[in-house]
Amino acid sequence: MKILVSDKISDTAINQLKNNGHNVVVKTGLPPEELEKVIVDFDCIVVRSATKVKKNIIDAGKNLKLIIRGGVGVDNIDVEYAKSKNIEVKNTPAASSISVAELAIGHMLSLSRALTVADKSMKDGKWEKKKFEGYELYKKTLGIIGLGRIGRETARMGFYGFEMKVIGYDPYVKEVSNPPVNMVSLDTLLKESDYISLHLPLTDETKHMISIQEFKKMKKSAFFVSCARGGIVDENGLLEALKTGSIRGAALDVFEVEPPVVNELFKLENFVATPHIGAQTFEAQERIADEIVSIISEY
Repeated sequence: MKILVSDKISDTAINQLKNNGHNVVVKTGLPPEELEKVIVDFDCIVVRSATKVKKNIIDAGKNLKLIIRGGVGVDNIDVEYAKSKNIEVKNTPAASSISVAELAIGHMLSLSRALTVADKSMKDGKWEKKKFEGYELYKKTLGIIGLGRIGRETARMGFYGFEMKVIGYDPYVKEVSNPPVNMVSLDTLLKESDYISLHLPLTDETKHMISIQEFKKMKKSAFFVSCARGGIVDENGLLEALKTGSIRGAALDVFEVEPPVVNELFKLENFVATPHIGAQTFEAQERIADEIVSIISEY
């Protein structure tokens, strides 16, 4: 197959594909108009989150047979239109679950112990020990919105690692037994959770699903974390919630506009930000590489 890799993936995958006899061309950072010209010659395109494979790109890909998203969500691909053109769309949902779940837990710890603020304080030459009295995750209530692979992995880490009571909301999941998750309504989850972790895809239904009305239902002592997709959280609503004390703190790994241009959230001490690094671990990248090679081999 002639394969275009339009976002950075592990060299392991590229070398394995070449060794398997495929013609692999790596062209990352292509603007949409350039991608539209280039895609014509390829049977397969491999993307991460940066490249958008929408209708115009699919139409331009006259030889396109397979689209692979190295990662979980496929909101950067027009899946239904691709299928209507008999083009298969595949992703690697299992590869990054542990890495994203670990980051979600890491954000909870960072918020609870004010790690980023304490670090800056120390580097500014201060010793503000009394200022940084924090909170434990131990035996607190963890609310998981979205019980797919990553949501369940986050629940597992919270339950077995910190003996947290886990409650969950997911309209498509009736039961989670390992770890035991008490499935509740969204309102109940918002009202009862000490920590809330969001793990949903971005769709028309989930866009701005969490806004000021939802934040006002949470405990004033609650911490909110999203390592899902930008746009599910209304960032203006989150800003208001943090400024007015509707919740104690929040962390985002994803943003509606990436990279963010101007964001007032970054000025707040009770907000932690990371640049969409959920799957950015060596181990996850190698697992993604293995899955990409496997998908192409099976095809």
